[in-house]
Amino acid sequence: MENFKPLSGFFEAVKADGRITISHIGLYAVLLQHWQEQDFKNPVMAFSHEVMALAKMSARATYFKCLNDLNDLGYIRYERSFKRNVRSKVYLLY
Repeated sequence: MENFKPLSGFFEAVKADGRITISHIGLYAVLLQHWQEQDFKNPVMAFSHEVMALAKMSARATYFKCLNDLNDLGYIRYERSFKRNVRSKVYLLY
């Protein structure tokens, strides 16, 4: 049950945050899925195309806007790699 703590913590935090949309929630859920697939290790390592496909986001602008919003609002810490062959790091803070 401890593995559900980040999801419930995130939902508790965004409950009163009107800036969070369904796109942000979907993106966070996909990051949690990657976190689980990577044996619950923080940071989550992922390429944008991997996350976008599962989150059903086709526009890179939407993906990066939501990711940067979550970063700026303190729900995650995002470290972009800027290299095509190196995954970016996403730290889950909830």
